[in-house]
Amino acid sequence: MAGLIPQTFIDELLTRVDIVSVIDAHVPLKKAGHEFKACCPFHTEKTPSFTVSPTKQFYHCFGCGAHGTAISFLMEYERLEFPDAVEDLARSVGLEVPREAGPAPDGSLDELRTLLDKVNTYYQLQLREHKEKARAVDYLKARGVDGPIAARFGLGFAPPGWDGLRNTLGERATEGLIKLGLLIERDQGGGYDRFRDRIMFPIRDRRGRVVGFGGRTLADDPAKYMNSPESPLFHKGRELYGLHEARSAVRQLERLVVVEGYMDVVALAQHGVPFAVATLGTATTADHLDILYRAAPEVVFCFDGDRAGRQAAWRALDQALPSQRDGRQARFLFVPEGEDPDSLVRAEGEERFMARLDAAMPLSEYLIAELSQRVDLGSLDGRARLAELAKPLVAKVPEGIFRQLLIERLGEAVHLAGEKLSKLMAKPEPLPVAPVRKPVRTGGGPSPVRVALALLLRQPVLAERVTSTAGWEAVPLPGADLLVRVLAQLGETPGVNTAGLLERWREDPEGRHLHRLLERDDPVPDSGVEAEFDGTVCRLNDLAREARLDVLLAEAGAGTLDQAGKKELQRLLQERGPTPNGGSSLDE
Repeated sequence: MAGLIPQTFIDELLTRVDIVSVIDAHVPLKKAGHEFKACCPFHTEKTPSFTVSPTKQFYHCFGCGAHGTAISFLMEYERLEFPDAVEDLARSVGLEVPREAGPAPDGSLDELRTLLDKVNTYYQLQLREHKEKARAVDYLKARGVDGPIAARFGLGFAPPGWDGLRNTLGERATEGLIKLGLLIERDQGGGYDRFRDRIMFPIRDRRGRVVGFGGRTLADDPAKYMNSPESPLFHKGRELYGLHEARSAVRQLERLVVVEGYMDVVALAQHGVPFAVATLGTATTADHLDILYRAAPEVVFCFDGDRAGRQAAWRALDQALPSQRDGRQARFLFVPEGEDPDSLVRAEGEERFMARLDAAMPLSEYLIAELSQRVDLGSLDGRARLAELAKPLVAKVPEGIFRQLLIERLGEAVHLAGEKLSKLMAKPEPLPVAPVRKPVRTGGGPSPVRVALALLLRQPVLAERVTSTAGWEAVPLPGADLLVRVLAQLGETPGVNTAGLLERWREDPEGRHLHRLLERDDPVPDSGVEAEFDGTVCRLNDLAREARLDVLLAEAGAGTLDQAGKKELQRLLQERGPTPNGGSSLDE
């Protein structure tokens, strides 16, 4: 069904479901005080560090850092996409997921999907019945592809000629086919077939729907492989050829192999390796990595051993580093010169190819080996240079066990203790910052901004106690603007719980700060929450007044203060209490 899931429905859903019940159905939980505990399902551990809070409707692992709402848990544990996780949760409480109105008055996404299905049927029919099908069939047989594998991947044939697709589907389909990039529009109107005399590979999304096509030429065409262009349904930087087929063939994927071509994927499946995928003529992207790790905990990048293959592997490593949290693995396999995964698996067979995958180089070893080739490890200067080259790469890796082990391994290479190297490579966590202003002292205690946010996350209903946030954005403390945005959002959505609030920040980079605040212990007892919050609001109002006074006094000193400003300055000076003391940050 076309359209987005309304945010109001997600709010309602998260008030209906209980995160404890959702997680307990997959990971048995034990009561521990006000919370529940278990060994983390996202990394290996013997002592439980995975906690679930029924009051916050939030889970957090103190070992690997995994955290989130009931939706996040299903996405990570079941490796679902966001809409599918929402669908599963809704089904569990008997709700039907509504959708907002779909786009495109000139053709909905549903209509385009229907058209793609017709195109896919047409290509498959040509492979069976077209008078020139023999060349396509012979090509596939020569590559070792049999009928069942061709059927599993839905392979087809785009015959020679300029108007086969257009003539078959008719003039009424022309506009949609042009929008999908399957017809190329003519200046004088109409269009001609983009794919001609090619083996056709339907590209499916993770739900099995055709979103585009790839074509391998059977003629002497310089463009050996060609993809559908970007369309309302197809974004090649977010799709992986063969992922749907891999998930259908292996119920619980433990490993995915990333190769470069369609035929590599098909050939590997033909020879007993049904868990290969391919990027679609692009370098591996961050979106690809997110999709890959939702599907399997281990990714093996399999590239040619030539210069181009190694460049592609290094780009993949760079993209993979931010994804390497504990429990995930990345490896690199380079096939011998003159071979590709297709030819190699046909020559060696499944068993030997699987042995190559098992022996593939871990990301940490590949990173150090590649950088080591650029320096002289026999000299002190060379080892120092290696550490400097590695520093920006290590900085991309999330905090956790893997990052620490990577630093220790790097320490071995540069002859420096891992603990010392870790301190040299440490960098402060970036925080949401306010514009540069005169620093404010807050008595050495926690930042009132941090306190207010933490209390709001604990009890969103506290937002009703704030009558105005005027001037709060100007408070010179990290996160002041974030606090104002959170309060504005809660004002627009009264009744939303903690999980619903977090889901509204899923796509916002500052959402990570809200998660971090929730991971901390609550120092304020339930009986004192309202009083603590009211006192914090008063403090923020005082700080806002001080910030405004700074501006007005500066203007007065420069002789630019108008009459209204003078009256405001006089009023604020009369209201002014003691000058604030101390200072802190959002994350103290």
